[in-house]
Amino acid sequence: MTRNLPAKRGYSLDHLRWLQVLLEEESVTRAAKRLKVSEAATSRHLASLRTLFGDPLLVLSGRQLVPTPFATDLLGRVQTVLAEAEALVSARAHLDLSQIAPHFTIRARDLFIGAFGSAIAQKLREASPRCQVVFSPETEDSIGDALRRGTIDLYIGATQDLLPEIKKQTLFQTRFEAVVRAGHPILDQEITPQTLVAYDHISTSRKGRAHGPIDTVLAERYGLERRIALVVPSDYAMIETMRETDMILPLPEIIIRRLPLEGIGAKAFAFPFPLPDLVSFQAWHPRLDNDPVHRWLRETILSTVQSVVKALRDRQGT
Repeated sequence: MTRNLPAKRGYSLDHLRWLQVLLEEESVTRAAKRLKVSEAATSRHLASLRTLFGDPLLVLSGRQLVPTPFATDLLGRVQTVLAEAEALVSARAHLDLSQIAPHFTIRARDLFIGAFGSAIAQKLREASPRCQVVFSPETEDSIGDALRRGTIDLYIGATQDLLPEIKKQTLFQTRFEAVVRAGHPILDQEITPQTLVAYDHISTSRKGRAHGPIDTVLAERYGLERRIALVVPSDYAMIETMRETDMILPLPEIIIRRLPLEGIGAKAFAFPFPLPDLVSFQAWHPRLDNDPVHRWLRETILSTVQSVVKALRDRQGT
């Protein structure tokens, strides 16, 4: 396929910034909202970019705009150029964190926030006393889209619902264990797959999903099925009231170690069969990869979480 080659003309980084947002959003309307300008102005910039590059860049497919092959190839290169340009003007080597007031919006589950939020905030504010962190609740919108549009700066969790370009870094890996009330009858006998399914269970899912890896293992290996009596959207929704029920609540083991089990009248035990580990990671959009302040955020979170995890495991002798 041939393309009309444009005549040589001047361009600036602003052209590339407009191009990046238009190609990432694949919509004049969404690009206008992200850039906080009118749709008419965005349309004019798209027309200018089409002339500059000698390519339609975005074309109609039904009611949606889709990138041309040339534009698809161009996006990654444009993101790289802009990221490197941002790094050049950031004066990274001379960054004085004590003199700035960074504001970060992070999407994470409540269990992560409860286990690590305070330690993370303390470490960040040691270097930057005016730093503010907002932990945003999980919502139905795509995490990849939220990172792409900049509505959140960082995602911490384990979802695989990410766009291909999103970067991620593992924070910790842990197994699942079960939490029950102290004195639960299952603790007085050998815990087996059969005794496990004799009691009602609680499932935690923001999207209302009752079943997961535990049910897959029970069905495929033992021909058994859990009775899911309750599905809750938050990990902390039932912790304080576990002493009042015989239901069983699965939770990540590293999180259980941060809970005052004795104080809430609860006990934890290992599942009587192997389960896939939970891998928790932090994820961000590549445009922030070389941003010195965002990199400081990621490095601080990584070191803080790993330090807390190590301390917990050393305390338990594992």
